[in-house]
Amino acid sequence: MEKNDIRYITYLNILKEELVPAMGCTEPIAIAYAAAKAGQVLGKMPEHVVVEASGSIIKNVKSVIVPNTENLKGIPAAAIAGIVAGDPEKKLEVLAEIDEKAKKKIKEEMEEIQVETKHIETGHVFDLAVTEYAGDSYVKVRIADHHTNIVLIEKNHETLYSREEMLSENEKSDTDRSLLNMKDIWDFVNSVDVKDVSKILDQQILCNSAIAEEGLLGDYGANIGSVLLKAHVNDVSNRAKAKAAAGSDARMNGCELPVIINSGSGNQGITCSVPLIEYAKELQSGKEKLYRALVLSNLVAIHEKTGIGTLSAYCGAVSAGAGAGAGIAYLCGGDYEAVIHTVVNALAIVSGIVCDGAKASCAAKIASSVDAGILGYEMFKNGQEFKGGDGIVMHDIESTIEGIGKLGKDGMRETNEEIIRLMIAN
Repeated sequence: MEKNDIRYITYLNILKEELVPAMGCTEPIAIAYAAAKAGQVLGKMPEHVVVEASGSIIKNVKSVIVPNTENLKGIPAAAIAGIVAGDPEKKLEVLAEIDEKAKKKIKEEMEEIQVETKHIETGHVFDLAVTEYAGDSYVKVRIADHHTNIVLIEKNHETLYSREEMLSENEKSDTDRSLLNMKDIWDFVNSVDVKDVSKILDQQILCNSAIAEEGLLGDYGANIGSVLLKAHVNDVSNRAKAKAAAGSDARMNGCELPVIINSGSGNQGITCSVPLIEYAKELQSGKEKLYRALVLSNLVAIHEKTGIGTLSAYCGAVSAGAGAGAGIAYLCGGDYEAVIHTVVNALAIVSGIVCDGAKASCAAKIASSVDAGILGYEMFKNGQEFKGGDGIVMHDIESTIEGIGKLGKDGMRETNEEIIRLMIAN
């Protein structure tokens, strides 16, 4: 694939757009970002805050710790942390720099500021609005479709900014996800100039390795990573699962280290990268081969998630685990056939995992998804595969990925609503 090919340019732009740093679970961080931006425009501490959020956001904020708040959880904590100490210029790292004085102030304002939460359904799976009131003034900031996409800033009935009709055709075409397909991804992986991706991937390697190590050193959540290392043989496949799970353990439970995300999710970013880093060490693959494997893993996961959407009842770790399996197959010397069969096998194994929000058990789901990716490759090596007609497996890789997208986005819509109802009632 030549550098001037639209696919080369698009794939590179997709990686640049998707692989960005985030601190903490991205849904509460999105709330903190909106609240920080609203507070910046309002210019004073609000007395009353209304957070309107779609069900999938509520689901992912309910049980996860907001970073730099001394273990506070939930929508009010995310909003107030953003108001008191958030830096909206840092976007998904909005809560990265909070000192002890600010942490104390967050707890104080939790007692003073009334935060009202409303469940909304607007047709956007990802939709939130934060409105802050102070005296006769108010500011409303709305984010839709993805975590930093501010589409409206309104102050005292005056629209200061509206993005809903401002997406340019150039912006759309630069990251046109319809250009993603496995054959072209494979071509890009083998032809990309590593200088074009090394800066992005070095950051992913550094950040995601660091939080995985912290997850094993600390006491986070259910400590799935540590459990795996104690319970199973110390081989590369177990370490790959354990370290990925440990990164999620830490991230879901208050660790303040940043993660390079994939498809809007830190857990998916960890799953796409940490197992490959562990395999590359074991196989002494070298930096260039690891770069290419990471390009493959990340783009495969993004390709799968394009049809599903940002948030769903379909666990995102499944897509990322299949991507990791593809990357591991590449590191082990697998060709295109090995990669696509690995992905299909992995999806056939674990596509039934549901997303019931961000919390400690995400780490176990990651371990299971990485295991499916590894098993998918082992099946191929041993001449075994799931074939078209075996359940949701279709006649080829693209049809299978398309079918999974329909399952996750449309087929599981009511499942998602029932999960949300159960979680709100609990």
